[in-house]
Amino acid sequence: MDIPVPFGPRLSFGLKRFMPRSLLGRSLLIMLVPLVVVQAIALQLFYGNHLSVVSRRLSSAIAGEIYYTVELLRQFQSPGDREWVLQMARDQFSLDIKMEPGAMLEPHKRTNILGPMDDDLAAALTEKFNAKFDMDWTSDPRTVLVKLQLPDGVLDVEAPRKRLAIGTVFLFVGWVVGSSLFLFGIAALFMRNQVRAIRRLARSAEAFGMGRDVPPIRPEGAAEVRQAGAAFNRMQERIRRFLAQRTEMLAGVSHDLRTPLTRMRLALAMLPKTEELRQDVAEMTADVEEMDRMIGGYLAFARGEGTEQALPVNLSALLDDVAAGARRAGAELALDVPDGLTLKLRADAVRRAVTNLVDNARRHARHVALAAVSQGRSVLVTVDDDGPGIPADKRESVFRPFESGSTGGTGLGLTIARDIVRAHGGDIVLEDSPLGGLRARIRLPV
Repeated sequence: MDIPVPFGPRLSFGLKRFMPRSLLGRSLLIMLVPLVVVQAIALQLFYGNHLSVVSRRLSSAIAGEIYYTVELLRQFQSPGDREWVLQMARDQFSLDIKMEPGAMLEPHKRTNILGPMDDDLAAALTEKFNAKFDMDWTSDPRTVLVKLQLPDGVLDVEAPRKRLAIGTVFLFVGWVVGSSLFLFGIAALFMRNQVRAIRRLARSAEAFGMGRDVPPIRPEGAAEVRQAGAAFNRMQERIRRFLAQRTEMLAGVSHDLRTPLTRMRLALAMLPKTEELRQDVAEMTADVEEMDRMIGGYLAFARGEGTEQALPVNLSALLDDVAAGARRAGAELALDVPDGLTLKLRADAVRRAVTNLVDNARRHARHVALAAVSQGRSVLVTVDDDGPGIPADKRESVFRPFESGSTGGTGLGLTIARDIVRAHGGDIVLEDSPLGGLRARIRLPV
């Protein structure tokens, strides 16, 4: 059975598409919408009541004066009396009235103007006269031309426009629009200053999360924004203190662990080189070297690369050095890297991450390919091989610490590489390689 979707959530989702995405835009919209609504309500109340009443009264007065003049013309039929009536209309009502005896009113398309004046005057004339009439509001900007069909001809009336115009409506509309724009400008100025502090905090947090040396930010803006900035500075200081303490502790651990290994290495070296002991000494020496290498891997994983600062680095040259080292170790490696790829990186950390990936590839494959390409705001580094690869359902698990995909490994190479790349704001994913094996794809932000 189909379950109907409520109208409310669908409407909300539709409105979200048109909502501004930035905090500044949404804040201004929150302030602008109530302001416009209040101004619109005030305009409707003023325009729909007071101005409409005034307009109807002015139109009724003009229509009444025309009706009074027409009635006088009906009462006084002589030419002299009619001239006197028309003159009195000019003097007393400021209406220039002329009579066209025997004329017929021609149909004319009426033009509407801004405001209720034309509609109110038409309603007043309809109420006073049971006859056809026509109005012209556009030919003369100072007068309104009214033609009224009478039994004996057409009455032409030129009424002063100022007697019907409502100038206050334009003044009020100007006040509404002007005040809204003024208040919106002030709100935009203040909100921009508040949002600037939030953006600065976001940039500092992003840069610090990518391992870059970020100085403490200066708290500014509203109280809540200042509080967030001060909290970020305290957090940054605590993390740096923790990293320094951990590095010092791990340096001591490294010394303590390697000291007995050194004694064991010296003891093995001092054993007599007899045929009976030669094989055992060689195996024990290999075990000591393996233990030393594993301890180095564990310490590198725990220590990370937090002490190194990010600087502009020629990534092309760095990848060329990694490829040269792999070739010296016996790998068949193809390099495809454009010149001039410069990023802000921690060079030693990135070299370690790429080297781990290349070493993993050359241990399991005969051919390795290292490439890099710039794509918009990112640089993609790929390491391809023709080895057996890793099943798709196990590719994520090999990034977990101590879960090696092969025998003889510590299970930390991919873990360290992903930690380093993610500390730069990027990521590593494993995919199928065009060479038939595994592809490790590194994305580094520019």
